[in-house]
Amino acid sequence: MSHLGILIDLKRCIGCDACTIACKQEQGTPPDVMFARVLVREYGTFPTVKKFFLPILCNHCEEPACVTACPNEAIKKRPDGIVYVDAEECSGAKCCVSACPYGAIFYPSEDNLFYFGTTTDLEKYHSSKRVKFPAAMKCDFCMKRVDQGLEPACVITCPSGARIFGDIDDPASKLNVYLRERTPLEEPIKLMPNAGTKPSVMYVT
Repeated sequence: MSHLGILIDLKRCIGCDACTIACKQEQGTPPDVMFARVLVREYGTFPTVKKFFLPILCNHCEEPACVTACPNEAIKKRPDGIVYVDAEECSGAKCCVSACPYGAIFYPSEDNLFYFGTTTDLEKYHSSKRVKFPAAMKCDFCMKRVDQGLEPACVITCPSGARIFGDIDDPASKLNVYLRERTPLEEPIKLMPNAGTKPSVMYVT
């Protein structure tokens, strides 16, 4: 069985937020919910100042704290490693929000589910089908796309090819081929290893 993950090459990320917009379009998330975020930090001394971009999303952990914390077992992990919320079973306890060490799970405000107060025709067609209240929300690696043999929206939208999606356990996957072809070879970085969750989202610099 595959073990799906994303490799992010930080040298390629240009901080354009195309991934953020693509994710919102694909998932139809409320105004205050961002599954794919890009953190920005400036460093250096004027006039030699640079920016560092860190794209973050749900890490689809091998040992997901959110799954353990959910009292309703509404957060599930598929055999391919994708962790998702079953909105029909979510009771709105928000235990998962507190348990996730990466801040990757959201619980939208009932007063802020749509951009213009009442739903537009587009939201009725697209967003309303995806947003259920009360229910937690998180990145699901665009699993509906994955099940159709497609890559996540954030991956295909990235103009610089900073995101590589593939099977972590398959030596021939696009992700592992990319790692082997890098010079110099480098062990991928995982965020907050001390949390013990074993993320499936990795970074190279």
